[in-house]
Amino acid sequence: MSWNPTADPVCPSVAEMDSIETLIVPRARDLGDFEVRRALPAPKRQMVGPFIFFDQAGPAEFVTGQGVDVRPHPHIGLATVTYLFRGEFHHRDSIGSDQVILPGAVNWMTAGEGVTHSERTSEETRKRPHSLFGIQTWVALPEAAEDAPASFEHQGKDVLPEIEAEGATARLILGTAWGRRSPVAVSSEMFYADVTLAPHARVPLPDDHEDRGVYIVSGSVAISGQEFEAGRMMVFRPGDRLAIAAGPQGARLMLLGGATLGGPRYIWWNFVASSMERIEAAKASWRSGDFTHGRFRLPPGDDEEYIPLP
Repeated sequence: MSWNPTADPVCPSVAEMDSIETLIVPRARDLGDFEVRRALPAPKRQMVGPFIFFDQAGPAEFVTGQGVDVRPHPHIGLATVTYLFRGEFHHRDSIGSDQVILPGAVNWMTAGEGVTHSERTSEETRKRPHSLFGIQTWVALPEAAEDAPASFEHQGKDVLPEIEAEGATARLILGTAWGRRSPVAVSSEMFYADVTLAPHARVPLPDDHEDRGVYIVSGSVAISGQEFEAGRMMVFRPGDRLAIAAGPQGARLMLLGGATLGGPRYIWWNFVASSMERIEAAKASWRSGDFTHGRFRLPPGDDEEYIPLP
């Protein structure tokens, strides 16, 4: 649907409590220098559309010399999505990608049959105090793409569609929503958007997707007289035309969802697959440590260490 009040005068209803199918309270995990809050997978909900993993990293503050070092590690059967509000990451992977991501841009890495990557704070950024705050999520691939070669795509914030209306601003990171399409080449129907709302402003949920969820990054939203604070994810009932209203301080939200996949997905460590046999094969390949002739390679320029199999 179009997000334009003058062209679409029938506004969707503000979400009611019975429209919430699942309320998720993320689990917090202390990684030493910063905290991660994991919303997906959750005990009552593994996926929202094709999104199977959702982490909020930070906010965290680092002194000079400190930073994040996510050593090289493998993936299969998924695409990783890195999106930052503050800070930067230096991404390197086994197909030769070497990219620093900044706030508002998107890194989209498709693992397919297998890829290895690392994410670190750059040496330049470590020379001064700095902060980090962002979202990392995984999108499970459809079965037809599980064995495809790995690929990497970076899109800057200036090329991602931005929509403004009635106190709301949305940047469309992936997929289609509100009559717009992100330039990122995705493998299934989905949407993923960064939305900022002024106090009491509203954003309509895209009504052309089966699964729809909202994660509250900051501020709050009001639903049927109840206020939900930052750090909550809500998954809504399919088919309802709904809008999300910000609370008195406004809100920043991540909207996500899309079509459900054709079958279940298994998730173990950094591997996602439509069968456990695929995961067992990937485990054996990583365990072998043969980065010259085996299934996995290490990223050029970051091949001195790696994360071992749990």
